[in-house]
Amino acid sequence: MRALVQIGFLFATALWVLPSQAKPITVLLDWFVNPDHAPLIVALQTGEFAKRGLDVTLIEPADPSLPPKLVAAGRADIAVSYQPSLMMDLANGLPLARIGALVDTPLNSLVVLEDGPIQSIADLKGKTVGYSVGGFEDAILGAMLKTAGLSNRDIRLVNVNFALSPSLYTGQVDAVIGAFRNFELNQMDIDGKPGRAFLPENHGVPHYEELILVTRPDQAMRADFSAFLDALDVATAAILADPEDTYRVFVSYKPMELDTELNARAWRDTLPKLATETRSTDVASWTRFAEFMRDAGLITEIPNTTDYLLSPP
Repeated sequence: MRALVQIGFLFATALWVLPSQAKPITVLLDWFVNPDHAPLIVALQTGEFAKRGLDVTLIEPADPSLPPKLVAAGRADIAVSYQPSLMMDLANGLPLARIGALVDTPLNSLVVLEDGPIQSIADLKGKTVGYSVGGFEDAILGAMLKTAGLSNRDIRLVNVNFALSPSLYTGQVDAVIGAFRNFELNQMDIDGKPGRAFLPENHGVPHYEELILVTRPDQAMRADFSAFLDALDVATAAILADPEDTYRVFVSYKPMELDTELNARAWRDTLPKLATETRSTDVASWTRFAEFMRDAGLITEIPNTTDYLLSPP
């Protein structure tokens, strides 16, 4: 109740401080709203954007591949994307730059049934692995297999679209790559079929940022983007200080859709992964990851970090 009262008060305050000349910012999400977007939703619902004179609109995409392309074309201000995707977009000539991060550590994982025969990476030899998106997921899997003396030639890859967990339940595949550990593992547990995750960062894959914010390089230093990132930092601090109350703030955005057991569990597991300083990044790690993608054949050149790591002051 305290959180709901707070929401009402802050929403009323936001209406009062939002001037008619508020600066509009359109943000294209990478997927439907979920706890990965926690700072965006909490900043919106608590009026942190409005306090800074921003009128922020969040849009869930019909096609998750389109947001960065639309931003590059000047059709929106900011898109939520992924570090591997940005590397490939840059290689394809899209004018994009990273200005911040929502989740600055990997969420991707290789998942198997907990009570199944796969107890180690080596056990995947001769097995079938499902995936949703080719390219980067193949590269992750190849690097992980290499740590056990295997390669992609030692397994059978099957495209299961986005039916990762169901394909495991039915025995269509023995493992899936591309499962987000904060969601799939919780969904599997809820379904009574617990899973086990092998983490890329523990098996040969360099550190990378899972969820990032991208815009056009010529827009990256906008003053309103600086205010936008400040609001996200405040929201993230509030989330980490009071996870329970801010979860109620989060689900207030779409109560009928968001207030679920899966989201409650994913919220708990996502919070430790949130970027506490939205702008902050390890420049050297971006070069190491670009080298990884080049060696995997996903890109041909290492982009200059000064061209695409651009955060407003």
